[in-house]
Amino acid sequence: MGDFSKDINSTFPNNKVKAMLNIMFTANWISSYQNSFFKPFKISSQQYNILRILKGAGEPLKVQTIKERMIERSPNTTRLMDKLYAKQLIDRIPCPTDRRVVHVKITEEGLVLLEHISKTQRTDILKNLSEDEAEQLSMLLDKIR
Repeated sequence: MGDFSKDINSTFPNNKVKAMLNIMFTANWISSYQNSFFKPFKISSQQYNILRILKGAGEPLKVQTIKERMIERSPNTTRLMDKLYAKQLIDRIPCPTDRRVVHVKITEEGLVLLEHISKTQRTDILKNLSEDEAEQLSMLLDKIR
């Protein structure tokens, strides 16, 4: 098992500072893992999140609804969707009653990509945690927020 203090060769004034920095360090580590995993599929983890939201919805969604449901909220969600649209993974549907509103739906190509990704062997980054520890971690993270 790793020791965050040794990983960054540092000491901390108290455990709360250590915990906060460890959360940031771990979030960055997970983000790097995600980037490496999705690179062969030519999408980002945020784009994957958009595709999963659309698949789960089962119907076209407004851009604002997608933004609200994203795990990692981003001010550049529209740009992320532009890239998915260019790859024909999503379609845009103009609202007939309000031309400022656009609905987005996942395409068949997007569904095929999600299926392909789901069949790819992923490293379980939480493999060192038991189910009880994972539940405790989740509760602690919820408590922070």
